[in-house]
This record gives sequence, C-alpha cells and structure tokens, in this order.
Amino acid sequence: MMARIKIIGNPELRLQGKVRISGAKNAVLPAIAAALLTKDKIKLKNVPLVKDVFTILTLMKEMGAEYSIRKNSLSLQIKNILFEEASYELVRAMRASILVLGPLLARRGKAIVALPGGCAIGSRPIDLHIHGLEKMGAKISLEHGYIQAEAGRLVGAEIEFEKKTVGGTENLLMAASLAKGESILKNCSLEPEVINLCELLVKMGAKIDGIGEELIRVKGVNELGGAIHEIIPDRIEAGTYLVASALTQGQITLTRTQPFHLTAIIEKLRFSGAEIEQVNSHTLRVTGSRKIKPQDITTSPYPGFPTDMQAQFTVLMSQAEGTSIITETIFDRRFSHINELLRLGANIDVSGDKAVVKGKTPLSGAQILATDLRASASLILAGLIARGETIINESQHLERGYEGIEMKLRSLGAYIEVLKD
Repeated sequence: MMARIKIIGNPELRLQGKVRISGAKNAVLPAIAAALLTKDKIKLKNVPLVKDVFTILTLMKEMGAEYSIRKNSLSLQIKNILFEEASYELVRAMRASILVLGPLLARRGKAIVALPGGCAIGSRPIDLHIHGLEKMGAKISLEHGYIQAEAGRLVGAEIEFEKKTVGGTENLLMAASLAKGESILKNCSLEPEVINLCELLVKMGAKIDGIGEELIRVKGVNELGGAIHEIIPDRIEAGTYLVASALTQGQITLTRTQPFHLTAIIEKLRFSGAEIEQVNSHTLRVTGSRKIKPQDITTSPYPGFPTDMQAQFTVLMSQAEGTSIITETIFDRRFSHINELLRLGANIDVSGDKAVVKGKTPLSGAQILATDLRASASLILAGLIARGETIINESQHLERGYEGIEMKLRSLGAYIEVLKD
C-alpha cells in the first residue's frame, strides 16, 4: 500500500512531455454496479487500475460475480446473485458502494447496504437515493448502520431531486431500468459520468430518453442483457495535469482525453494565463505562463467548475500575482488540504465556505498529511514547486483515483518517489 510519497521540489521545475489520461474512476464504478442488473457478461474497456475499482470488484465477487482483468479491459458476469449485502468494511472504504443499492433492489428485490464512508470531505447524505427508491415502491429502514431495503418489482414513478446528486441520479437510473412502467427523473445531474452510464444501460437494452438532460424518462424492461462499453477519460485526472503544467510553466501534452468535458477547467486556466491548444479531438497541449493571474472560483455542479478540482486550483492560485477567493458550494469541510498548504508556506485564510488565497508565496518542503483523494493530488502539486524535500504521509488516498501518478509525473521530469516502509 502506498503510504508516503517523497518529492524533491524545485521552484524552477518545468514539467515537459506527454501523458496518457486514464479511464474515469467516477464512470467505471457505476458501470461495474450496473452488471448486477443482468445475468449476462459486461465487458468494459479503458478501465483505470485504481484501488476503488478493486474495492468494488471485491464487493461484486462476494455477491457472486466472476471477473477477469487484462490490461485495462474488464469482463464481469453475475449469473446469480448469491448475497445481497454490502458490508461496512467495504462501503466505508468507498462510498460509491452505495451504487449497488438500486441494482440489487431492481433485480433481487432485496438489498442490505452499509451507510457509506469514503473520503472525509464533509457530509454527503444519501437520503435522495432512499426517497427515490421509496417512491418506486421499496420499503426501506435504517438499522444498526445498514440500509435494509425490500421490494417486489419496483414500479415507475415521478421523482424530482431536491438538489443535484450524481450518485442518486445513477442509482435511480439503474433501478428504473428494470422497474414496471415509466419513471420520470427530474433535476438529474448532467455529469459526463452519468451520460456514460446511460449509454451503457442503453447498450444493455434499457429504454432511456433525455440522456444528458435534467429530465430523463426511463421505460422499464423485463430484463437487460450484456454489452461492450468504453469508459470515458477521467476529466479530473486531466484537469490535475493541466494545472501541473500551468503551475510549473511547463508544456504537457495530454492524450486520450475528452476536451469538451473540461470546458470550465480550461476557461479558468486560460484566464490565469495558460495557453491551451486542442491538437485533435482527444489531445490537448497546455503551456504555462511566467505570470499566473489571480481569479475568483466557485464550485458548482457540471457544467460548472468541479469541486474535485478545487484543491488543485487553490495551489495554482497560491502562485498567482494577487489575491483569489475560492468558494466551495458542493461539500462542507472540503478545505482540509489548506492546513497542509500553510505548512508549506502558503498564505490562505478560510472563513466558512470561502478560502482567500494570497499570492505569490514561495513554498518550502515539509512533512504534510493527505486527508482525501483530491487533497492528496493538490499536495503533490505543491510539493513539486516547493523548495527542498516534501514528505506526504497517508498518501494511499491517491491509489483510489489516480492510476500511476508517480510514474506519469516522473516521465514529465518530476522527482517523486514512493517510500517503502
């Protein structure tokens, strides 16, 4: 397990080279959960080999799945669901395990799922998932830290989400695919990962209208079949490398990416002075500027600026020529990385949902602590430009969502090493 990362930073570092973007963690997890909806084989391509994938595959195996992975392709089949429970040990490690709730109810009429854990980035209640499933006829109770859910065949319903919820949208899309009658889902999340799931479900035989819109209609079918499906590129990984190039005044070419998923990120980077060129439909080249311009950033649901890029941009703004205000509207307690950035020398004040970042401040290496996946990525970025040695403790969070980040950064010229205890 990755526990500590050592970086020898250099304010004069210029990252250079080419990096291939992996498949999206947040797209592959619901795609794997969707395999519960059919007894036939699901084949997924462009699968990132990250810890969260292996965590959910462990859960699927407990439920009766057979699977094989070759390079970045996954074959998965669940002929019979042997066990309808997602244990606390697995769900606490990865809250996306909650995505088995809808498929289990739809196919088996029963599900026992531990209340989720995952990253420590504030409360992320699942009441929107539960409310929607109850409207579809499920009887749900919370006992001893577990969601106990039962249903005959789920029945289509009209469900309006009180607020945007990616996981809730995905869970109810999967449940509605096998429900009796039509479901109308309103105020759905628009994220590319939701669209990618819809495309997989359609390949499996689901009847879905309104893909990519806030109102989606799903006509339930009696059964779903197998499919071959490609996972979209990871827009957050791509965004992290875009920031890395802008931060180090380097030049990085990103391949196997999807530029139109990155519109909000690219817009902000260009405003701060980076030059970004779309080489072809799946390739971007970013060149950092000698002077980084400050700006205010507010996170919001897609197509707005993603909360998963907030920590990385906080580091970038610490090197801007002036003051920036970062406003986090999606999750509470998502500024845990800031205390660690302060240890490196950043000048940041936090008040409620706002972080006031004063630049340009030189950073110097120190011992720091990673608290969640995206915080870990931001600390690596800071360590790259901090003078001297930075040790990032508890860096195993990175394994959850970044495939080979230390190898990719080394190929771009960074000095980064995984320390073995």
